[in-house]
Amino acid sequence: MPLKFGTSGVRGLVTDMTDRECYLYTRAFVQYVRENAQPASVAIAGDLRSSTPRIAEAVAAAVVDESLTVDYQGFIATPAVMNYGIRREIPSIMVTGSHIPDDRNGIKFNMPWGEVLKPDEAEISRRYAALKADGEAAGDFEADGSFKPGAGRPSVESDNTARLEYASRFTEFFPSDCLKGRKVVFYQHSSVSRDVLPEILETLGAEVVRVGRSDTFVPVDTEAVQQPERLAAWVEENRADALVSADGDADRPLVVDENGKIIRGDVLGILVAAFLGADAVATPISCNTALEKSDRFPVTIRTRIGSPYVVEAMNDAVSGRGRVVVGYEANGGFLTAS
Repeated sequence: MPLKFGTSGVRGLVTDMTDRECYLYTRAFVQYVRENAQPASVAIAGDLRSSTPRIAEAVAAAVVDESLTVDYQGFIATPAVMNYGIRREIPSIMVTGSHIPDDRNGIKFNMPWGEVLKPDEAEISRRYAALKADGEAAGDFEADGSFKPGAGRPSVESDNTARLEYASRFTEFFPSDCLKGRKVVFYQHSSVSRDVLPEILETLGAEVVRVGRSDTFVPVDTEAVQQPERLAAWVEENRADALVSADGDADRPLVVDENGKIIRGDVLGILVAAFLGADAVATPISCNTALEKSDRFPVTIRTRIGSPYVVEAMNDAVSGRGRVVVGYEANGGFLTAS
């Protein structure tokens, strides 16, 4: 089946995400970016699923063939590579299928100033179709879409900059001992942030117990958590104040309270928005109506389901002079716009 944009990036079965398809979509994205900005490089990162290294190589090859430099940041969270790109005003690309199974994967494209929105997706798709129709770089690929021997696959090495900047964003914001005296269980599984997030919690003073590390990819869906009783048992066994985790690319949180109860992502969104003192909050129609009933926020905006729609609403709120504008989704993904 052909690849196409979903609610967040291009996704598909790994068998459909051939080197050629990933290469063409990336070239289309870079060409579109260059019509709106003049970056010298593109930041690339990925999650820990088995197909990610191969797809990242195809993405990197496309960046090089568009005469830009690959700024490879390794296996880090989607928010980490996006933060890295925005701070440098360069586009970023995350190879991830988020919470879906290992036989699927995806590519998230980010503009130098933020997430790709629906109008951007249409333009990228149009350029992809044109490149494919023109047979762009067809000589570099086998009939099955894989690179021919010696074609593509630029040699890249990662550094630790994006990871360090991601960690410092939290450790410099919160007081250094704000979690002192708290015990937190961290469910590591195969989340790309399974090491950095516990380190952040420890830097903030928490005692962290690491559990459930996996050498194979675990598709953790924060909206449909599997085996919640196991999470509750870890909290009870360790007499912990909470259990926390994240999905595969670590842009969706999973939080279990001291009683072993999972806190819904849309409830987490309300709590974080209140903590930040938001005066405008955007969220999809599928999220809990406690947002309005809490009467904490002067402006609340309901959107269609999907982060691009939430981002568009947040941008409108900023234009309308919102002072502290935030957004969130039912999966717990949280966004700030001001």
